[in-house]
Amino acid sequence: MNKKVILSCAVTGAGETTEKSPHVPVTPKEIADSAIKAAKAGATIAHIHVRDPETGKLSHDVNLYQETVERIREADTDVIINITSGGGGDWVPSEDDPTRGGAGTDIQTPEERHEPVGKLLPEMCTLDCGSVNFGNMLYVSPTDWLRKQAKLVQESGVKPELECFDTGQIRFANQLMQEGLIDGDPLFQFCLGIPWGAAADAETLSYMKSRIPENGRWAAFGIGRMQMPIVAESVLQGGNVRVGLEDNLYLKKGQLATNEQLVDKALGIVQSLGSDIMSPAEARDLLNLRNPNGKEG
Repeated sequence: MNKKVILSCAVTGAGETTEKSPHVPVTPKEIADSAIKAAKAGATIAHIHVRDPETGKLSHDVNLYQETVERIREADTDVIINITSGGGGDWVPSEDDPTRGGAGTDIQTPEERHEPVGKLLPEMCTLDCGSVNFGNMLYVSPTDWLRKQAKLVQESGVKPELECFDTGQIRFANQLMQEGLIDGDPLFQFCLGIPWGAAADAETLSYMKSRIPENGRWAAFGIGRMQMPIVAESVLQGGNVRVGLEDNLYLKKGQLATNEQLVDKALGIVQSLGSDIMSPAEARDLLNLRNPNGKEG
């Protein structure tokens, strides 16, 4: 069991959730404020997407990322910033011509996906380690694109969080290490319960953690009602955890949550199991992260 747990909060995500809950933050100020509240509640890391302030939908605007990151960095409350670099991977086949992307398709190059990370130099960023069926959509991340993206992240000095939605993606993440594209001890994030990726259960989690290198560290999250069960299972199996409105909108059946409420609930689960939450300073040291001022930790 993990005695000191890194707790991430994915504060907004990119999904069509803003019409389902008034608590999903949209503007840079709202996203930053929610990240700060999550940190005050105990989150070690804030995982950041940005949204179009007018529509509430996914945005890739670097200026929105910059405003969000600056607001968090200027706050008195410390939290590690983890920017997504997985945007622009949505492929929805056109009904009229399945060789072309239809409504909802949003594809970026590796260089475009990396732009907010390369400009803002957060302490961490995600690196989605392969393509996957995502409901009725395909999330596209070809291996040669990922090699380019991994190299860009490596050159920036930002710590990649290797997001794995299925077991084959762990194999490719290990391949990136063999090719020298991941520095230091790798950090994996097991993304469980996405239709139709890896299942959100103890057996799948156990198998996935068995496939990472001995020097690897890992975290896991489950979506929807499996968010808190996977928190408990991750701690028991020796890993770290993630909660937040990107993955789940409810505190309990029928009650919409805020990010800080989800963090507080996860904190209670972690402590009830005899563990505690790692501070941002402790996590920076453990993961050998660059400091918020851009220097190595």
